[in-house]
Amino acid sequence: MTTSTDTVKLSIAGLNMSFGDAKVLHDITMDIPARRKTVLIGPAASGKTVLMKCVAGIHAPTRGAIKLDGQPVTGISQRARNERLADTGVLFQQGGLFDSLKVWENISFSLINNDGMNRTEARELAIDKLARVNLPAGTADLLPSELSGGMQKRVGIARVLASQPSLMLLDEPTAGLDPITTKAIYRLLDRSIEDSHATVFAITSDMDAARSEYDHLFMLHEGRIVWQGPVADIDTSGNPYVLQLINGRADGPIKMRMKARA
Repeated sequence: MTTSTDTVKLSIAGLNMSFGDAKVLHDITMDIPARRKTVLIGPAASGKTVLMKCVAGIHAPTRGAIKLDGQPVTGISQRARNERLADTGVLFQQGGLFDSLKVWENISFSLINNDGMNRTEARELAIDKLARVNLPAGTADLLPSELSGGMQKRVGIARVLASQPSLMLLDEPTAGLDPITTKAIYRLLDRSIEDSHATVFAITSDMDAARSEYDHLFMLHEGRIVWQGPVADIDTSGNPYVLQLINGRADGPIKMRMKARA
């Protein structure tokens, strides 16, 4: 939970999500503090990305409520939801770039189409953001298909940073990146928190980063929150789930799901 001095940016209460008969999320309740970096961890297929997509307005939860800055983003029209989430930047696990647009057009898409920025200024801004994620200016005129997976990831981060959103939803923001670029990305996020009062809510499988780069941690297992608290409290939590995952132990309550072989 957040402390008494924290302002809640994002609130999730009693959220459930099902696909047909398959229940993916069970009574999720979370408060994400403003101007902090909060991370969601969990084993594969625990429901992390589904939860993130509910927050981003991509999935409508079966039951429960989500509020952003105290205002509901569930139980309202799609148009109202889009308006309420307009100041939210989202990084998808695979980058989520438009295949037919050049890199710079991807980065500045919202600025051109929603904010009316002229294309010359938008291209210059995109090149600046590319430099911040360690990509050369020439990348701006390439298509996503001409980029490696790691480069697409960095372009996705540049796109989020370009619009200076108040809330960043980041699904595996540094997966596949080298340690130097990873560190640079986290420093950019810190700068956004300091300069733009942004809030970061991320998913990561990098347990070292979960320990060192975030303020608050939630753990999801089989669609349920099994632990939450300040990152500094992990080692003294006594929670067998979070201690097994954060330390990469084979033994513990989390069991690998193995497909049966004929």
